[in-house]
Amino acid sequence: MNETKNHIVTIRVIKNFEYRTVKNIVLRVNLDTLTIKDNAAFKPYRNVTYDTLKIHAHAFGTKTQNLIINFGEDGFLDNDELTLTEAGVLHETDISFFNIKAYKEYEKNPQMKW
Repeated sequence: MNETKNHIVTIRVIKNFEYRTVKNIVLRVNLDTLTIKDNAAFKPYRNVTYDTLKIHAHAFGTKTQNLIINFGEDGFLDNDELTLTEAGVLHETDISFFNIKAYKEYEKNPQMKW
């Protein structure tokens, strides 16, 4: 196995924004060959439709104060044909995987519930 081509990527599967229900999945992938469309059938929670990927943070980079998601238009991985490297994913990048409708609702009123 070529260690220089395998990178660690954390997928943050967000089930619920208000209650901060998140499952982290750590993967070892080749960023130069894996595309965003690969393994699209992954379903960690059966009752949520996941349709959006967004870069949450890069290693040693800044993070937002919101613990569940970073707001704004930057970081969406919406071009399925790009490799992860072309899309801006680096070693130890955190990627959020979520439902865009739930994200838009939470963005309008970002309140945490217990």
